[in-house]
Amino acid sequence: MRLCMVNLMAPVLIVEDDSVMQQRLRSILLEIGYADEALQFMCSIADVKCHTDFSQIALALIDLGLPDGNGIDIIESLSAIRAEIPILVISAWSSEAMIINALQAGATGYILKERDDIELKVSIRSILKGGAPIDPFVARHILSRLPMQKAAPIEAIPEASKDEADSVNLTAREHQILNLVALGLSNQEIANQLFLSRHTVETHIRRVYRKLAVTNRTKAVSRARTIGLL
Repeated sequence: MRLCMVNLMAPVLIVEDDSVMQQRLRSILLEIGYADEALQFMCSIADVKCHTDFSQIALALIDLGLPDGNGIDIIESLSAIRAEIPILVISAWSSEAMIINALQAGATGYILKERDDIELKVSIRSILKGGAPIDPFVARHILSRLPMQKAAPIEAIPEASKDEADSVNLTAREHQILNLVALGLSNQEIANQLFLSRHTVETHIRRVYRKLAVTNRTKAVSRARTIGLL
């Protein structure tokens, strides 16, 4: 039985050349509530360019390793035309550079193919609700290689934003947690990462919401980026 508990975005572009993975994604999307005719499966960059009208796509699930190139090319093209479209990369583990490039190109989230169907379904549901799911392994890998960022350099922030960023006045811990929220980690994953209790993390996040004058994670990340905190 299908339970439509999220706002389905259709049609869905699925760029994946592996037939087994195609079937997995089809089954997951049908379970979420999609009709089969809303799913557009493509196997290569050439297929996408020849048969896909980006202006009609509402959601994209994209593999990076395709027979004729890198899925990042599709992400860039889609983002250039429809920057608001959620794009979830579902790919095998690749280099750190490819992951960062995919996110910079416009990917909203990144999940590994090795995750089970339940985890893939949770990630797709998250992106449908406005989230930015990042595979915990990917997030930990990136965090382990990069020092925790402070707010953007003052000279890189517009004058009006500098005043706003200063007025928010996040603590070091709150800013650290905001960075992890921006990477798509759940409250429990943040707690595990920082060796804190989930309750403590939730308390910090509520304080961040209050200081940013927002009510949810997506708005917090958007607001923080606007004023130069991320």
